[in-house]
Amino acid sequence: MTGLLGILLAAKQQGFVLEVRPILDDLIANSFWIREKLYAEVLLLAGESGI
Repeated sequence: MTGLLGILLAAKQQGFVLEVRPILDDLIANSFWIREKLYAEVLLLAGESGI
C-alpha cells in the first residue's frame, strides 16, 4: 500500500511532476497535516532538500 507522499515521489521519479515541494506546500495550505521531519525526508528523497 502506498500513501499520497509515496505517490508524489513516484510521480517525480517518472517525470509526471517536476517538483514535489510546491505540491506539498499546497496540500499543507489546504489542511493536509505532515510532520516537519517527514516533510524534510520527502524533500530529501525527491532531491529537493537544497532548494
